[in-house]
Amino acid sequence: MTPNARLAAAIALLEAVESQPRRPADAIANDFFRARRYIGGGDRRAVSERAWAVVRERMRLDWHLDRADGASTPRLLLAAHLILAEGWAGRDVAAAFSGERHDEPPLTQAERRVVEAIRPPLLRPDMPEEVQLNIPGWALPGFRARFGRDLPAAAEAMTGTAPLDLRVNLLRGSREQARAALAAEGIGTEPTPFSPWGLRLVERRPILATRAYREGLVEVQDEGSQLIALLADARPGMRVADYCAGAAGKTLAMAATMRNRGRIVACDVSVPRLAGAAQRLRRAGVDNAETHLLAPGDRWAKRRAGQFDRVLVDAPCTGTGTWRRNPDARLRTGARDLEELVAKQREILRHAASLVRSGGRLVYATCSVLPEEDEAQVSALLEDRPEFRVVPLATAWAEAGMAVPPPGEGEFMALAPSLQGTDGFFCAVLERAGGAA
Repeated sequence: MTPNARLAAAIALLEAVESQPRRPADAIANDFFRARRYIGGGDRRAVSERAWAVVRERMRLDWHLDRADGASTPRLLLAAHLILAEGWAGRDVAAAFSGERHDEPPLTQAERRVVEAIRPPLLRPDMPEEVQLNIPGWALPGFRARFGRDLPAAAEAMTGTAPLDLRVNLLRGSREQARAALAAEGIGTEPTPFSPWGLRLVERRPILATRAYREGLVEVQDEGSQLIALLADARPGMRVADYCAGAAGKTLAMAATMRNRGRIVACDVSVPRLAGAAQRLRRAGVDNAETHLLAPGDRWAKRRAGQFDRVLVDAPCTGTGTWRRNPDARLRTGARDLEELVAKQREILRHAASLVRSGGRLVYATCSVLPEEDEAQVSALLEDRPEFRVVPLATAWAEAGMAVPPPGEGEFMALAPSLQGTDGFFCAVLERAGGAA
């Protein structure tokens, strides 16, 4: 593809994202490129990276376009990005919209006026705080409560791009074997600083076609997510419930720490997610796990009350900790979503807590940095269920056999891109009274 054709494809991808505001952008992109198989790997990366850069800076680009009396159309959003983030001159932007062959049609007179009115820099002191920080107003109080005076640095880190982390499947081999296997395919990696199973790619490369991935030696999983599975401390012979399993990333990790001995039940409310989980479990060589669909009226949880040594709740949340990876979630999620999710999290925790046996542990996690989804939920559960107590992070970390210091201090694990370089995660370990786990 020519450079101008790549710009046109990025605009087409942005149009697809705009037309489906409640659907995750990565799913839209998968469909977009599947329908355009003629776009090669290098062109696909260039197109998606530029489109995601626009999505990532959408709040700031909207502000500039509003000042220039322009609508936030995909064409003008990309033009504004080229000027404000990539340093293009207005005349070069106009030339790129040539209308030739696969290029975008020429700018209209109205679009030209807007382009000529856009003035760098991208960040301006007269921007509202939420635009300056790139944090929607509904999330700003929670971010401020979490990060305090470090909010600007935390916000800037959330606007960056995420690394690609892998978890080595210990059922298939060691971290050293996985590094060597990936290196043989031209993919360089470094060990992650906290997770003993983690590898971070030196440069972003396609992984799903590698032999190491196809044979189940590695899985794509952010280091922070790996640490949640580590804190669950699932051991051989235990009975474990992954209550919001999704595609079973943490189920896979816990199966490895259990060495395929004991039993894990991966639960979810989605048939497609559980189908994907079953496929991943087979590829990874996991044979101590089963899936269970949590359907309305299901009595599964009542029949198994008090039977599990470990119950992991990776609760549905706003995903504020994953904005580097899912930048569209900034504008796809709102105050009403937060309110509904907080209520849902509380209900899920109440049901999951009943599954924990005396002396067993409940691990509550989110990929959110908002205290109302994190510490506040733990406090509410402890009020309702005083038989549970918090296991401090340092204690849970040491009991999981970690040699390196824990990634933070205090009762809970709270991760952020600006602090540990992972996605933003929260994790609390709670133990039910009644004896050793």
